[in-house]
Amino acid sequence: MGAVPSTPRHTSSTAETAEYLIGTFVGEKSFPLASDFWQKLLELPPTLRWDPQRVQQACELFALNHHRTRHLAKILIHLSWCLQEAIRASGAPSPIYLKAINAVYISSVFLKYIIGNTHSDTIEELCLSLHENEPVPKDFKTDQKIENLVMHNVLTFLGSIDVSPTTSLLHQELLNFMLVAMSTQLLSGPTPGPKDVNPFLDAAMSQESLLVNLVVRRLLLNYIMRPRLPSNGTAAYSIFSEESQPGVLQRVGSAAANLVLLPFNYLVSSNSEGSRSQLADCSLHVLLILIHYHKCVASDGSITDRSDDSATSDTVSKVNTYFTVNPYSKALENARDIEFDRADLEGNAQNGPAVRLPFASLFDTLGMCLADETAVLLLYSLLQGNSDFLEYVLVRTDLDTLLMPILETLYSASRMTSNQIYMLLIILLILSQDSSFNASIHKMMLPGVPWYKEHLLHQTSLGSLMVIILIRTVQYNLSKLRDVYLHTTCLATLANMAPHVHRLSAYASQRLVSLFYMLSRKYNKLVELRDDKLQTKTISTADGLVEDMSAELQIYTDFLRIVLEILNAILTYALPRNPEVVYAIMHRQEVFQPFRNHPRFAELLENIYNVLDFFNSRMDAQRMDGEWSVEKVLMFIINNCRSWRGDGMKMFTQLHFSYEQESHPEEFFIPYVWQLVLSRCGFSFNADAINLFHVDLHANKQIYYEEPNMNQNGESIEHRGQLEP
Repeated sequence: MGAVPSTPRHTSSTAETAEYLIGTFVGEKSFPLASDFWQKLLELPPTLRWDPQRVQQACELFALNHHRTRHLAKILIHLSWCLQEAIRASGAPSPIYLKAINAVYISSVFLKYIIGNTHSDTIEELCLSLHENEPVPKDFKTDQKIENLVMHNVLTFLGSIDVSPTTSLLHQELLNFMLVAMSTQLLSGPTPGPKDVNPFLDAAMSQESLLVNLVVRRLLLNYIMRPRLPSNGTAAYSIFSEESQPGVLQRVGSAAANLVLLPFNYLVSSNSEGSRSQLADCSLHVLLILIHYHKCVASDGSITDRSDDSATSDTVSKVNTYFTVNPYSKALENARDIEFDRADLEGNAQNGPAVRLPFASLFDTLGMCLADETAVLLLYSLLQGNSDFLEYVLVRTDLDTLLMPILETLYSASRMTSNQIYMLLIILLILSQDSSFNASIHKMMLPGVPWYKEHLLHQTSLGSLMVIILIRTVQYNLSKLRDVYLHTTCLATLANMAPHVHRLSAYASQRLVSLFYMLSRKYNKLVELRDDKLQTKTISTADGLVEDMSAELQIYTDFLRIVLEILNAILTYALPRNPEVVYAIMHRQEVFQPFRNHPRFAELLENIYNVLDFFNSRMDAQRMDGEWSVEKVLMFIINNCRSWRGDGMKMFTQLHFSYEQESHPEEFFIPYVWQLVLSRCGFSFNADAINLFHVDLHANKQIYYEEPNMNQNGESIEHRGQLEP
């Protein structure tokens, strides 16, 4: 039984041998771990292809037989052994790496088919164990979990072996294997529960912290360094090749798009997102899946030690659930700059070794790639979780490196998903929580903004551009998305910036006053509609509608008040430095008049009219030869700003909004990350099997997602964060 299967009679070519070996692998006969069959299978040369239909047949046959042969478990064990050999022989000749590549590639193809076509909530079809009477080598521990064994070796290779021309292809294939192994998440519902089964992800989470740190560091360095796969390597063996190109066992994989990963050359974009790298993109996808994974655990007893305070109790079973700590998320949160470590400087030793990264290179890479949503999500994860990286960003003198691509993307909001828009706005909100950031962006002058088409922006400050884009986003949201949380985030960021505004441009000042006018029109329309309904409604039929309209009216009342507080903050704390704001208010002072006696706005408008009275009275008292021109009015305001003392102005507490991630961010981030991965890496998956998010089925059941599922009513945003003034 342990012997190598005899090659077919009349075989005279390597292709026939390979076909026989693969056919034997997927067939009914079981070969023990120690059989020479496995060595023959893994030593296949990198020059053969299969017809796509044969690939489908092979996978279907394998699914029928592997529960009896346990060949999936055995190929995973051999993959582990190959990786151990490759790690010991780092920098060794290519045959060692070829065996490992064959092992990981065969494993990926058939594991992916089994996961995507499973019929069990517990994924029993994976059969990640050997039969009890299975003969094994003496040094093999039969009590170890195979998923733990393979993930430990995959992660050890990724974390400890440098990427080089010799190793880069194996690195790439292992990252692809990680995506396949972690795709069990797609089978679970949108809310993680204790019954979810993700054996490979759980195995990754159980690794020791030192290895976790090495893996996080390597994935981020891959993203920063953006290594290229050698052209000769991809031509010889790769799932990234087109069908017309050769590739070892490529016939099992990339020949059929509905069975395995699409060619990654598909990723090359026409956008100027910096140099695209298969390794960099795949590293980021794997990292995002790892850091946002949350394992839900059930416990019959009371839970006193858990990673958050969000334990819930089932009313029937009385079982508490809680989320375990994610070591990859913690490693990212504790990452430190390789050039400067505050803890070392202050003599406060870290609790164990931390991930050390070149923050400068990471900053530059993110700035280059922010047109891609995955880069936006990484930047958000770093700013929200890693205080050292946030501090590093805030002290950079070239903030335009990050802000300009963010603002340009928001300018093109109509081509973006609502999720992408919101993540960008949250990043701006996080940055605006720092007063030094708000001050510095107004000191950085931009010679021009060529992508802004509605108005010529010449010698405009970065702060003024940010105000313009935030207001433009509100305007777009008002007409298209009508997302309350998006409005709130924009206004919260503007409120944080207001006390620090310095020399706001004429155009930005005009847009700020126009923002009040836009919201007031929406407010007045809601008032009219509500009053009409109140006059015409029957006793019961319209009660709910009127209640909904009243709630929406309350929301826009709050928005108008925030805009008035923004104007008040500029006039109270920075009027002498912002003559253009005064001019814009004077020029459109009629828009404030209808709200002068409104109970929610009266005290705020009192300050605005105090300013108007000051400048209007002085203009009336000044004799002019001819008409008041724009230039003369502005010069008059600049001259009189010097004598402004703020007498009679009421001082209000400065608004300060902060972003706080909600207690269950996984309900948004896990589906969102997988939607991004599916749309960007060419990773296909059986649409019928996906439960993680809603899928619109097309004629082809194996689909590729071109953009995440859109939520137009703001519900998804509730899962992401809350604003706290």
